[in-house]
Amino acid sequence: MFGNRRKSFLVSAALVGGALLMTACQDTEDGAAAGPSATNVPAADVSGADAAGTDASKGADKGAEEGTEQGADQGSGAKDGGSAEGSGADAGDGTKVPVQQTCGANDISWSTRSESQAGGYILVMAKAKQGITCILPAALPTVAFGSDGTQAGPAEQAVGDAVTLSGATTAYAGVNPKTTNTDGGKELDSIIVGVGNEDPDPVSLKVGTITVDKPVVTNWHTTPADAVPSA
Repeated sequence: MFGNRRKSFLVSAALVGGALLMTACQDTEDGAAAGPSATNVPAADVSGADAAGTDASKGADKGAEEGTEQGADQGSGAKDGGSAEGSGADAGDGTKVPVQQTCGANDISWSTRSESQAGGYILVMAKAKQGITCILPAALPTVAFGSDGTQAGPAEQAVGDAVTLSGATTAYAGVNPKTTNTDGGKELDSIIVGVGNEDPDPVSLKVGTITVDKPVVTNWHTTPADAVPSA
């Protein structure tokens, strides 16, 4: 009897032990499933942050670039506007009018002809070259003779008006190469004409053979009759 009971006890113990072992294994597996390892934990989504940071960086760069271009454009506009608005003279109403340049000898088409009035003189004629508008100042033209640069004095007591040359407008000046009654003087065939003493490009004009002794020249005039030298 005791043998049968012992056998039954051992069988029961084996069954209980096997059940406990199976339960432990199941718990271990369930625990592993419930608690994933660190390697299985999803990593933080850094790609979105990186993309957002890249987009923000690009936006900042683009904004800076656009700001630079806009500043450059504004600077260019201010410069261009300043140049355009700054040129000319003030008309009194906030607008600008073009300032005409003073004529230089190289702005002018020159010609001469001999006249018989007043004992004979040379009429100098000046016209602006095509496309040029310039002003002959209210001063004597500079007229010189010969290699020694003998210069003509004034034939009029007062300085005349300035003359604006443009298109067909012609200015006239009369040159008397000899105002003395003696037989002396220099024989020459050309005169040197400039617009003022500081003209950097005076011109030499052929006038035929003349005798030069204390020459005089008139102011600029708009009619040839006013350019007859009287003394």
